[in-house]
Amino acid sequence: MPATPSTTLNRPAPPKPDRKPAQRPSQEPSRRPERRRRMPKQDAMAVWSFVMGLVGLLIFNVVLGPVALTLAALALKHGTARRGRALLGLTLGAADLIIFASLAAADGTISWSLGA
Repeated sequence: MPATPSTTLNRPAPPKPDRKPAQRPSQEPSRRPERRRRMPKQDAMAVWSFVMGLVGLLIFNVVLGPVALTLAALALKHGTARRGRALLGLTLGAADLIIFASLAAADGTISWSLGA
């Protein structure tokens, strides 16, 4: 049935939402910007093991290789959510030491360089 003017006038008006009076900027509650959620320690260890292993392929592999291995092992032990990153760090840390050992054996010294 179509709405007629008599049926619409008999309806009560819907309640209006309560509006607060406008506040001045100085009266507004202070809102801090949301902080970024910090990464759990074991996830950070997994990421850093990957980074150390990757950098160790180029420089300081005798130092960064064991660091990458240690961080990856600790991250896996503590149950990181970034298991793949920790496994990559473990692999890259081992590769650092393998590269160091092979280059040191080929050159006969502990130090090595890419030049002739």
